[in-house]
Amino acid sequence: MCGITGILQTPRASRSADLAAIGPMTARLRHRGPDADGFWSDRDAGVAFGHRRLSIIDLSDAGRQPMLSSDGRFVITFNGEIYNYKPLRQELEGAGKRFTGNSDTEVLLALIEKWGLEKALQRCNGMFAIGLWDRRNRTLHLARDRMGKKPLYVARTSNAVVFASELKAIAAFPDFHQEIDPGAVAEFLSRGWLPENQCIWRGVFKIPPGGALSIRAEDLSVFRDAAALQERVRSWWSLADAAQTGRAALATADDQQLISQACDLLKAAVADRMVADVPVGLFLSGGIDSSTVVALMQAQSARPVRTFTIGFGERAFDETANAAAVAQHLGTSHTELRLTSADARAVIPELPTIWDEPFADESQIPTLLLSRLARQDVTVALSGDGGDECFGGYSRHVLSARLAPLLNSNRSIRTMAASGVALLGRGMRESVVETLRLPGWLQRMTHGDRINRLADLIGSNDVGEMYRRSTRLSELQLTRTQAGSEPDSIPPLNDLLSDFIVRDMLGYLPSDILVKLDRASMATSLEARCPLLDHRVVEFSWALPNSAKVRHGQGKWLLRQVLGRHLPRHLFERPKQGFDVPIGSWLKGPLRSWASDLLSESRLRNQHLLDVSRVQECWLQHLSGRRDFSRPLWAVLMLQSWLDSAVTSGPSRTADVMEPAQ
Repeated sequence: MCGITGILQTPRASRSADLAAIGPMTARLRHRGPDADGFWSDRDAGVAFGHRRLSIIDLSDAGRQPMLSSDGRFVITFNGEIYNYKPLRQELEGAGKRFTGNSDTEVLLALIEKWGLEKALQRCNGMFAIGLWDRRNRTLHLARDRMGKKPLYVARTSNAVVFASELKAIAAFPDFHQEIDPGAVAEFLSRGWLPENQCIWRGVFKIPPGGALSIRAEDLSVFRDAAALQERVRSWWSLADAAQTGRAALATADDQQLISQACDLLKAAVADRMVADVPVGLFLSGGIDSSTVVALMQAQSARPVRTFTIGFGERAFDETANAAAVAQHLGTSHTELRLTSADARAVIPELPTIWDEPFADESQIPTLLLSRLARQDVTVALSGDGGDECFGGYSRHVLSARLAPLLNSNRSIRTMAASGVALLGRGMRESVVETLRLPGWLQRMTHGDRINRLADLIGSNDVGEMYRRSTRLSELQLTRTQAGSEPDSIPPLNDLLSDFIVRDMLGYLPSDILVKLDRASMATSLEARCPLLDHRVVEFSWALPNSAKVRHGQGKWLLRQVLGRHLPRHLFERPKQGFDVPIGSWLKGPLRSWASDLLSESRLRNQHLLDVSRVQECWLQHLSGRRDFSRPLWAVLMLQSWLDSAVTSGPSRTADVMEPAQ
């Protein structure tokens, strides 16, 4: 796992001045690769690559980067892992290829020599972000893995294209000027994260999951801005295609056959991610996803697997007992750390510089602390991320399956139902629930603001609006700029559960879950791997009938059956808890002074970004206890903290950072 940077200049750019920036750019990614740095440049071509190395496979100098292909045609700076590099290497050796080292990077270069970039990537099972320079054709190729596990930012400046694993490296390029995109601020405040097709800075975009971009220096005279370059991005693998293909050819196997197929596939995905020349462990929460991964790890390991979990003083947010019970049953070497709320709150000032863009998933705090704990003993940690998306584990998945007949009914019926649910939420809640003796899953929907969200969901016009309403942070519009709509790449799958899951996979997964995991782990120089997001598992999941995902009012039915072969059910059959911290109570208590300062009226008005009266109303209602606005408030606070960080540490002028919304 590593950090990568690169520069491609316009033909008329000053070669010496800007190419020298590759050093400071790469230095800003030291946390991603503390073991070594490397540089390569071609002054005549106006190109330079940088690399920070976290040694995982082949710890010798033979694995250093940037790396040249054996024929000298290609130069690569590579972040990630190719899990199937050993069989690919054997195949190439059978065809007469000889290798000087044992790294997956050298194998990838040999595949590119033989097949070209896209065909090579299609044969790879891995996570990666790649910068590749073709010295013969003088072409820069950028590519990203199928699911978007590894980040890759691209910026168009007046005299170059620059790319990097994180925005902080791009900010070190002297010709890059930070300018906030108000539309991105609106998207962030509506979701708590920024989608893949947007960046907080104008002039910057992300190579999307499964995407690739090829460009020559001469092209920069035509493609003069980031938007024009972004339109040139092509797909070498498409989640939308995988989803449509799977739904068009659903598996016809019976339950036992599906369980066996899932077991074999997941076992192989876990085994692939246990390969490393450094110590490997696992994040264990005690939930279904991480418990499945550790059970399959321990079944294939000759020694106890290292597992790690953290807990908090607040019992409602503490899963350490669950994780310990799973670890004890499987016989793992388990490390548990209990933190006070003060320990967790102490990392809040670090969050803006770790995430670079505003990011407001409060589970970023325990994920960062867990990464720090694991890094004391291992360099690689497996994670259970992806289980909810592949196997239907979120409450909105269960709800969409339960309410599909109503939500698919005509508009007038849904409007009447929405009105009834909204009435339930306006004061009749407790008495009606008690009188009607509603089932448990529906009783839970009446807590807090959930019933208002349910009314919104039922009253939506289409599936896109249903999904947005079920996932938005708040009904409040906290910025003067409206958030945009969903991207055009979402395929129509014609059943509500699949329509929700594909939106999660295209948006929430790469832009929230994987951003959280990558930045938290790499901030501690720890590589995180996700076997449940192996592309073979993803493609398999799309061919599953809905009943293999949601059954009897529970999500992840198939994954539960796999886990049931390794663990007694009482160790994992319990309500989904999540990996959260009590932000709501903290904002009323120990974080109140900090939050009040960031949400002061004068500060908000000077920034010209937010709807001041709305934010103040939200804050006052939360403090009074009338409404729980912890999630939208946390988004505003993360934006404010990020703005402070950008102003104090960024290379650009305050006027650029604080440009008012138009």
